[in-house]
Amino acid sequence: MPVTRWFVQWSCKSTQTRGRAPLWAFTGTAAAGLMACASHRSPAVIDQHGPAGYEFGACRDASPARLEAGPVRSISIPMPDGVRIALDIALPTPLGAGARVPAVLQITRYRRGFEGEGPNDLERMFAGRGYAAVWMDARGTGASTGKWIRSRSAAETGDYAEVARWIARQEWSDGRVAGWGLSYGANTADYLAASGEPAVKAIVPLFPDFDHYADLLFPGGVFHLAFGKLWSDSQRQADLGAPSPGPNGTQRTVRRVDADTSGALLAAAVAERAGLPSMYDGLKDVTFRDDVPAGWDASVSDRSIHTHRAEAERARIPTMVWGGWLDAGTSTGVLHRFMTWQMPIRAVIGPWSHGARFHASPFLADDTPTVPTVEQQRREQMCWLDRYTRGGANGVSDDHLLVYYTLGEERWKTTKEFPLPGTRAERWYLDREHILSTTPPKAADGADRYTVDFDATTGTTNRWYTQRGGGDVIYPDRAAADGKLLVFTSAPLDADQEVTGFPVVSLRIRSTATDGAFFVYLEDVAPDGRVTYLTEGVLRAINRRVSSDPAYRMLTPYHSFLRKDAEPLVPGNEAELRFGLIPTSVLFRKGHRIRVAIGGADKDTFARVPADGPAPVVTLERNSRYTSYIDLPVAGRP
Repeated sequence: MPVTRWFVQWSCKSTQTRGRAPLWAFTGTAAAGLMACASHRSPAVIDQHGPAGYEFGACRDASPARLEAGPVRSISIPMPDGVRIALDIALPTPLGAGARVPAVLQITRYRRGFEGEGPNDLERMFAGRGYAAVWMDARGTGASTGKWIRSRSAAETGDYAEVARWIARQEWSDGRVAGWGLSYGANTADYLAASGEPAVKAIVPLFPDFDHYADLLFPGGVFHLAFGKLWSDSQRQADLGAPSPGPNGTQRTVRRVDADTSGALLAAAVAERAGLPSMYDGLKDVTFRDDVPAGWDASVSDRSIHTHRAEAERARIPTMVWGGWLDAGTSTGVLHRFMTWQMPIRAVIGPWSHGARFHASPFLADDTPTVPTVEQQRREQMCWLDRYTRGGANGVSDDHLLVYYTLGEERWKTTKEFPLPGTRAERWYLDREHILSTTPPKAADGADRYTVDFDATTGTTNRWYTQRGGGDVIYPDRAAADGKLLVFTSAPLDADQEVTGFPVVSLRIRSTATDGAFFVYLEDVAPDGRVTYLTEGVLRAINRRVSSDPAYRMLTPYHSFLRKDAEPLVPGNEAELRFGLIPTSVLFRKGHRIRVAIGGADKDTFARVPADGPAPVVTLERNSRYTSYIDLPVAGRP
């Protein structure tokens, strides 16, 4: 059985037992099958197109007759500073004499391929559509030389344009390069586009981190410890040559370049990394956006693509960006990009885990097939690339378009504007007896006392853990978990209500501590009592100051997360916390209730705040003088 086929079958079996996908699911051959598990799931009836009639993969085929991928050629090419970058190249075959083709460049830090393996499924797909598939190890990783200390250093991102220029000069190249990638590879595709290299014609970043600080590593200023530590440790081991699990209990090592017949060049590259700090060694010293740990060339924020808007808009590279409502903060980044950047953007937000590998709608069975199918997803992406790399119209428009999925309704929709036209903010107040009401509180002294429970958790199959390998996102019934939180629940709704956008909360609090993490969950309570997680937001109290002039258009209060704006709580004094939740699109059904749950910890995912000492006691004000509430973006419905 071919290795790629074996991986898909093994991976699907292992992850469908509800466990997390292995971290190496993003590496080499495994990446080829990352989104192919859907065919192994039991069937379910889902409307894949929705009332707007959007059809995934609808374009005129501009690719040549179906080809195959030739053998992988592995080389290394020099950068201006002497670092050598390892590349795998799989050309379409057969090609006539003198034929030239566009190229798809994927830049990864998860090892571009493994020793003894041929082209992976993605390389076969691109080559079969008439593209040269070029896979690249980022400097300091895989078989590339140099040093990797942090994500997307200036030296690393500088390599991207150099490689694109090199591709454009090759005898098999028609001079056009497209960027494609998932997760880390999506981030590199963004930087490839922003480089301004003329050869780059289009990109497809899948599940990128638009704002690395706020969308993934420090949402609300709280350290995402589970990812920061475990991801860093695993990548450090890979960079030092640790093998990756393969079929039948085998161990796989990164592919050497063809000239490295003895393995000495790879061994020297690995030895060069010995003694380097891990990324976690830097992250643990970060609290604010502008913190620059020792050895780093910039802050986390400075190396996020959102800070390169000017370069990106100057380049105006057509971009198809994907994210998931249940995948960390990728949906936040997709919408912020869609609302802010001026260039051809096709944005897609689906009901997915990281990588669109699993259908994660919390209202459907865990084994619901992924929609659209893998084949439809890939064809949609190929339509976009063909439109801009092959020239001429193929039915794909330049419209600024958002394609999105509404949970609960389980339908795809489209819009050219966001927020959706006709959206209104509906305010729900936190009131006495744990009631959520659209009527403001009348009592002059209403309040609730809550002692932070540091054992509260959303589990280890949540929206944050899926970033560690693309595993399914599963939130069991939250009724028991809510027992550790402060909850407010509405009366049953008298009609269906769609919430699409960014919910915003305002909490008026007093605390016995000078700092704290405030988690807010939006949930659906069914008539039978089942509590369904929908989305969440978090804010570290010292970051509560609302600032002006955000780096991108926002529909929520803007917090700079800069050290100069930090403001500790004064124990016993009233303070206001206003912040946004991660966006969602969900249909609350008639007879269901809306719930807001508030806590101070998520022990399996985020760092404890405060780091030590007794649990803070928080007083939540909910009275006529100090109101606490949530504003829900209610969409107009036909």
